[in-house]
Amino acid sequence: PGPRMESLPEAVLIRILASIPAVDLVLACRLVCCQWKNLVDGAALWILKCQQEGLTRAESQENAENWQNFYFLSKKKKNLIKNPCGEEDLQHWGEVENGGDGWKIEELPGDFGKEFPSEEVHKYFVTSYEWCRKAQVIDLRAEGYWEELMDTTQPKIVVKDWYAGRSDASCLYELCVKLLSENEDVLAEYKSETITIPQDNDANWTEISHTFSNYGPGVCFVRFEHGGQDTLFWKGWYGVRVTNSSVTVEP
Repeated sequence: PGPRMESLPEAVLIRILASIPAVDLVLACRLVCCQWKNLVDGAALWILKCQQEGLTRAESQENAENWQNFYFLSKKKKNLIKNPCGEEDLQHWGEVENGGDGWKIEELPGDFGKEFPSEEVHKYFVTSYEWCRKAQVIDLRAEGYWEELMDTTQPKIVVKDWYAGRSDASCLYELCVKLLSENEDVLAEYKSETITIPQDNDANWTEISHTFSNYGPGVCFVRFEHGGQDTLFWKGWYGVRVTNSSVTVEP
């Protein structure tokens, strides 16, 4: 019989294990024997997997759990807001408040508007002459961020939104984001001031962002809400424009 797996040098075994999908390493390989469990729980395997897949981190902390979580968080990183730019009309947006003539989706740059800084964004949502609001609730467990990962690692939750006015109209904009428990208790909250964009503004797009960190255990949901209106009460869609909203969980 040939050499058994356990007789292989540890460095060779780590290289073999590194070719196995991460979920299988944690759920299956870890249970094979003590040696494999120690390797899956150790830093070297995850450092190698990060190197192989081009995942780099700012500060090299040689902490085993750290590297495993860093790998999973990096692989999962994506915008958790669905339909951020109005490509699917108002689909995925809930608790929609349609003041005045309600929300509308328009093509960039729009009348008296400017192009967006990214060529990948083609549309925006625009508000009317009374308050228009819309929200999304992100279920972190359903997106694959398990309870222990959120509670112990406390990964950063980064929220971003973009807003602009028409150059011929003044308008208002607000952003409110809440981190909620399983019972929907508010564990952390960010609320922007009510931002006023004056008439005869330059119509440039402005990014607003907030990072939640050290928010404590129990976060299950992120509730993102934004909205606005024009202040001239003109019929139609002269209010604030919003697009490219994002919520990301970052290592």
